[in-house]
Amino acid sequence: MKIPETPPDVSKILEVLREKNPSVLLQMVEKAAPLDPKGRYLPWDKVKYLPLPDDFKNHELWWAVMKIARKSAYRKLGIEGINRVSLRYVLIDSFSEILHYLDQFASGHIVIEQPILNPQLKNYHLINALIEESITSSQLEGATTTRDIAKKMLKEGRSPRNKSERMILNNYEAINFIRTKTTEILSPEFIREIHSIISKETLDKEKVGNYRDETDDIHVTADSQIIFTPPASNEIEGRLKELCDFANASINQGFIHPVVKAIILHFVFAYIHPFVDGNGRTARALFYWMMLKKGYWLTEFISISRILKNAPAKYSYSFLYAETDENDITYFIDYQLHVVKQAIDELKKYLKRKMDEVASTEKLFQKTKLARRLNFRQLTLLKSALKNPGSTYTIQEYKNTHNVVYQTARKDLLELSDTHHLLEKIKRGKGFFFIAPSDLSMRIGEANEQ
Repeated sequence: MKIPETPPDVSKILEVLREKNPSVLLQMVEKAAPLDPKGRYLPWDKVKYLPLPDDFKNHELWWAVMKIARKSAYRKLGIEGINRVSLRYVLIDSFSEILHYLDQFASGHIVIEQPILNPQLKNYHLINALIEESITSSQLEGATTTRDIAKKMLKEGRSPRNKSERMILNNYEAINFIRTKTTEILSPEFIREIHSIISKETLDKEKVGNYRDETDDIHVTADSQIIFTPPASNEIEGRLKELCDFANASINQGFIHPVVKAIILHFVFAYIHPFVDGNGRTARALFYWMMLKKGYWLTEFISISRILKNAPAKYSYSFLYAETDENDITYFIDYQLHVVKQAIDELKKYLKRKMDEVASTEKLFQKTKLARRLNFRQLTLLKSALKNPGSTYTIQEYKNTHNVVYQTARKDLLELSDTHHLLEKIKRGKGFFFIAPSDLSMRIGEANEQ
């Protein structure tokens, strides 16, 4: 991965054209548009390879005219970058389309979310989403534990065995923490509390929840190359206060759509990079917090980090394009909006698939009294057991998976083993664990005949 090429100096290009042929410059300006012919907001290192529009003799001139249009549409945030130039963005048409979509499908009450509105289903899907985000957000920052091992750790409630597992557990606890804090205002103390949870036992104690200082030589790297150096440590407190004022609408900023504001919060926090480690996880946690605070409740059920992990270079470049193009964060907002929309789309597909799976399992029992006696949690386990004969299930794991109390989990599993004889119950110490028998299909068939 390399740092994007610095765009041409627009002022020099325009100055040359102004001296040589001012009438042509006027004609070019009249054709100025911030987007390419396909409606995309592209950086210089993409624009320079596109076919030139009519009347443009070279890509530098096209870029200069494009930048004129962008500058005239910039919305400045009043938050300065390292170069003392205000962070700014353009509210392009595609943003409005995606934001309208998110307003409909992430904050309202719509049919597709009925599986989530069902109390039994809600806990199941919520726990799975929190686990997925905890794992992939940590993997983005270097955690190496496999998804299956990490998922099993969280569901069983066992202690982490290494730093990677600790990162994932911390992230899981941090996300659960911010879910309970949506009435809070953003403050440096709140940010430090989130970081303390995220970095517990993964950093030296004096760095947990504390800002980096002048002795910390912090850079963002990729492939051993420095791609970004954050603001000096003596600027952190002032910058975080400024960010909190922005998040809390304590400064005059005009209307900013809540989703765009959450994305900006994500970007600026990562830009400040106040801690020696854990900045990415904290930034994404703050994004989730802001989305939930603003009423986008469906955010609890999506994992943006899973999508970011599938294309980490695109995530990094969305930062870098802003940093190399006059603090224009439109690139980051554009990318993140598409990530959130993709996450919502995938959630809708996932919910439909899961409901279809449950429906197919229910059909196995439709001629028996079990159809009225088994709940969603039990049907979900049986679906898994049919696919994975020999799998073991514990009360603790079942409890964590469905976010129920221990007694409810114990009752569900004992019913499946002792009452319906669909699982094998094995004594382990003072408790039990349960095994999916290889003849589960036959047992279901026998139940169908009763």
